[in-house]
Amino acid sequence: QVQGKFVAVNCATLRGDNAMSTLFGHVKGAFTGALAARAGLLREADGGILFLDEIAELGLDEQAMLLRAIEEKRFFPFGADREVSSDFQLIAGTHRDMRQWVREGRFRDDLYARINMWTFRLPGLAERREDIEPNVDYELQRFIRDNRSQIRFDKEARTRYLSFASSETAAWRGNFRELGASVARMATLAENGRITAALVEEEIGRLQDTWQTPEQPQASLPVKQAIDLFDRAQLETVLAVCRRSASLSEAGRELFAISRQQKKQPNDADRLRKYLKRFDLSWEETQTHKE
Repeated sequence: QVQGKFVAVNCATLRGDNAMSTLFGHVKGAFTGALAARAGLLREADGGILFLDEIAELGLDEQAMLLRAIEEKRFFPFGADREVSSDFQLIAGTHRDMRQWVREGRFRDDLYARINMWTFRLPGLAERREDIEPNVDYELQRFIRDNRSQIRFDKEARTRYLSFASSETAAWRGNFRELGASVARMATLAENGRITAALVEEEIGRLQDTWQTPEQPQASLPVKQAIDLFDRAQLETVLAVCRRSASLSEAGRELFAISRQQKKQPNDADRLRKYLKRFDLSWEETQTHKE
């Protein structure tokens, strides 16, 4: 339906005179360093599609000019006294809450009303967990190609990483960029071209620390599997007791102080050992994770 080009720009990279010049163009001598005239992206998109990514980051002056360019198909290049024209279709993207941006005066309400004809919410990576595995493979192959190296996951390491990455505990706030960075880190640190289980555990701990917030503390548990929030809360209490106890029996006595009174021959140590085994943990591992 369009004959022109598809022109894309990330508005978060535009500031001041550069924003005006990039979008609307400028005449020679419009500002210091403007040694030649520039057409600008709006004119480059004439007859085509202009994609303004992160449109909420535009300044209010640029927003006012953009509104006129959309409605009248005409605008003044920076420093010019003659109008130019461009007939383009607009697609805009943002990660901001635009209604809040408008309420706070950061985005013009008239421009928002003009561009908000069709709105499509794109789900983040955490909501598209079926896309994680193929993109882990893609990111690893991209690293291999870019760095001319040979890297591979150990079977156990790959299974563990995918289990964590696809679990409900994985926030992936940075979406595909964060996943790509995670894979690149492991590939960079891989010795002899192997991403091992130990390297995966280190990366998982790093991601959990990154996603931790004061309101929602997320303990780094030494577990080898994804677990429900209910089990995680219970296990955190058990591990806290284990870490401050001198022996398995001492920890068991504290944890089962009430129920043990109903048993003639209580075996607190065995009971605790069986509980830890449910999560593939041993008493020795609880001691190695003391803070």
